[in-house]
Amino acid sequence: MRLNADEIEFISRKIVKTLVSSGKLEVDSEPRIIELITHVITEELAVEDRLNEEVREVLLQHSAEIERSNMSYSEMFKMAKKKLAKEKGIIL
Repeated sequence: MRLNADEIEFISRKIVKTLVSSGKLEVDSEPRIIELITHVITEELAVEDRLNEEVREVLLQHSAEIERSNMSYSEMFKMAKKKLAKEKGIIL
């Protein structure tokens, strides 16, 4: 995950405070909404982490073919990730 828990909570707090102060969101309990948004962001980042791990496993299984190709590992990773994301309906 690219963001740690404190960074995710900071972003969540900023989202809620910005929306409340601009009048676009009314909440009974800011801490509860911040917690919910933090959870959603964390789960979404975890989905991408799991996808990245799956891509690594696929590329590991095909390492011999990758070595014979003219493509770099990072190019293959991007292509495989994009394909798996599309197949699984994950929006990156």
